[in-house]
Amino acid sequence: MSVMRKKIFLPAILFVVFILSFAFAADKDNFQFTKQPDIQQVKPKKPVKIQLKRSAEGKYTWELTGDDVDEIVKADRKLKKLLRIE
Repeated sequence: MSVMRKKIFLPAILFVVFILSFAFAADKDNFQFTKQPDIQQVKPKKPVKIQLKRSAEGKYTWELTGDDVDEIVKADRKLKKLLRIE
């Protein structure tokens, strides 16, 4: 960069920082923090764990574990469909 650009660039950056500091200070006065207990209790769902086994005859069996029964049933149906067991 040339010397002239450096002399203009630094004051411009300082001006932008100065303006932004006033904008954030104004927002800080209007900010209110509230707790919502229903959101506080949200936990991420654990995925269904599948332990797939294949016997010597070529048949498949599996064990499904998880927190949500509906997701376990969906995974079971999907496995049956993919393996063409039904």
